[in-house]
Amino acid sequence: MVNKDQGIGWLICILCVAIAAAYTFALLYPALEALRLWLVAIPVFIAFIAVLGIGAWIGWTMATTPPPKPIEEIQPETT
Repeated sequence: MVNKDQGIGWLICILCVAIAAAYTFALLYPALEALRLWLVAIPVFIAFIAVLGIGAWIGWTMATTPPPKPIEEIQPETT
C-alpha cells in the first residue's frame, strides 16, 4: 500500500512518461507534418517566457531590496 505522497508521485511519473511518448509520437508521425512547427514552437515559447519571468523577478528583487548596512570596522581587543 502506498501513502498519499507516493501515489501522487507515481501519478506525476506516469503522466510525464505518457506526455513524453505522445509528444515524441506526434513529432515523428508523418501524417502530423503540419503540427510539427507548433509542437516545437509552443514549448520553446513557454520556456523563453519562463526564463524572462525569472530574470524579471530577480531584477525586481535586486531593485527593491535596500542595500545592506555597512559593516563597522572590527576593533582589536586589548588585553
